[in-house]
Amino acid sequence: MAQEFFIQGNEACAKGAITAGCRFFAGYPITPSTEVAETLARELPKVGGSFVQMEDEIASAGAIIGGSWGGTKSMTATSGPGISLMQENIGYAFISETPMVIVDVQRGSPSTAQPTMTAQGDMMQARWGSHGDYEPIALAPSSVQEFFDFTIKAFNLAEEFRCPVFVMADEIVGHMREKITVEDDIEIVPRKRPEKSDKYLPFKNVENGTNPMPSFGDGFNIPVTGLTHDERGYPDTNNPETHDKLVQRICDKILNNRDKICSVQSDKCEDADIIILSYGSPVRSVVEAVNKARDEGKKVGYIKLDTPWPFPEEQVIQLSSNADDVIVVEMNLGQMYYEVDRVLKRSANVHLMGKIGGAMPTPDEILVQINRIGGN
Repeated sequence: MAQEFFIQGNEACAKGAITAGCRFFAGYPITPSTEVAETLARELPKVGGSFVQMEDEIASAGAIIGGSWGGTKSMTATSGPGISLMQENIGYAFISETPMVIVDVQRGSPSTAQPTMTAQGDMMQARWGSHGDYEPIALAPSSVQEFFDFTIKAFNLAEEFRCPVFVMADEIVGHMREKITVEDDIEIVPRKRPEKSDKYLPFKNVENGTNPMPSFGDGFNIPVTGLTHDERGYPDTNNPETHDKLVQRICDKILNNRDKICSVQSDKCEDADIIILSYGSPVRSVVEAVNKARDEGKKVGYIKLDTPWPFPEEQVIQLSSNADDVIVVEMNLGQMYYEVDRVLKRSANVHLMGKIGGAMPTPDEILVQINRIGGN
């Protein structure tokens, strides 16, 4: 029987993590994500899990890498300054193919900026924050229910593709309170573990790019390194072929599964002259603005990015195929806008409605932008 709760977004994230099987959290308190840590500090011991407050975000990312290789589903939660500090370890997690979840409740930036206000300034940091070639997965909830659901989905994707997964929330989603429904039959992806065999290669170039993952102590004696490594895990830094095979596989296992990973929601796009594209909390204003524009006789629809990364190119192109103009609404001065423009610049005029300062775009502000562009 489904259960209903009226809770805060950050609390819903923590509940989703426990539901997904998370049993280790390491983090450093930072506004506006602190309630995720507070809730898990209280609730994880009740289910046999562990919570550790680390000395900083660098150590937090390192700790959950260790927790994951120790055999436990692991996560951390932070905000923009913390994400900046985690980037070296995030790169290590990508090359070592470590499944873990990183929750970023975004706030005003750069630097310390607006700790208690909302923003979406970390989207490109999730994509390109660490150095080198890798393909991240990122989810963007726009409600408390989605913060719960997407946290579970993040753990499932992390296990399925053996990689870090970001949940890119924002202060509004993290701190609002709404009703959520927790179903009985939630799909949880378990860790795929290898059979003991002398032939097991933990970093082999298998068909889907994702190998089963053992834990430390299982007896596989696997080196885990940030260096370029061969299929056994041993460093092989001077061989171009080894590096090419490793990094191509790490990227391809995400890119070749875009259809399975990418998710968008949309409405009224079939006949739309103008489409509003957004993600996170601004979607709430976008939906109302689109409905008001329709009431005024304007052909307007919207696209909601559930997965900003990998960017859902095919879905956005298809849903925008009849539109003359696409307005990207986001709480920064242009981050996902550039991806939309890259994909659609030959087929539609792409406009940025970027808002900073700590307040969400309102429906009326979006309507002004719609009316400025036009629409029948």
